Amino acid sequence: MGRTQIVCLCESAKGSSIDEVFINKLMKALKPPWVRAQGSNVVRAQPCGSRSEVIKRTPEELKHCLTAGGHTTLMVWADCDDKCDDGDALKTEFWKEAKRSGITQSDFDRILFIFAKYRLENWIQFLNTGQTNEAEEGPRLKHNKEAADAAKKLADLCQAGQAVKDMPPSLTWSCKNWRALIERMKTS
Repeated sequence: MGRTQIVCLCESAKGSSIDEVFINKLMKALKPPWVRAQGSNVVRAQPCGSRSEVIKRTPEELKHCLTAGGHTTLMVWADCDDKCDDGDALKTEFWKEAKRSGITQSDFDRILFIFAKYRLENWIQFLNTGQTNEAEEGPRLKHNKEAADAAKKLADLCQAGQAVKDMPPSLTWSCKNWRALIERMKTS
């Protein structure tokens, strides 16, 4: 199948957030068939600090992924916060920067965007308790295990393909993007 990997840009500083733990555990549990199976090298995570830095770095990282070829997939994880209404609004901010950098619409459409409303902690709270309120920030986690367990639950839900009651809107939006990527990979 050629060269395949997932490159993941995310908010946070290396080692100071549960994002990398959640993302790595989720991808390992999902085992996308187009990703090379090499131990823990499923995802190459690139913590970028702030959301504005993630936006700024996305075009260049996309160019690297396109050059790598194969089924190299760029995932972008960020938080909408209170500065944007939803994932589509934030995606528009990414598109503006990509367009300025000479990225075509078809290349931009290859990016998998995963956007939580405030933080992944809301998703983790939902996955671990069945409830969350995306109008406020979810509680900070004290242990990486909580994030890893929630990521595994999310992978199980994705693989079951069943609708989940009361899923947070940002998680629903992000899952829709994941399903679109899966369909695209089936045809390539």
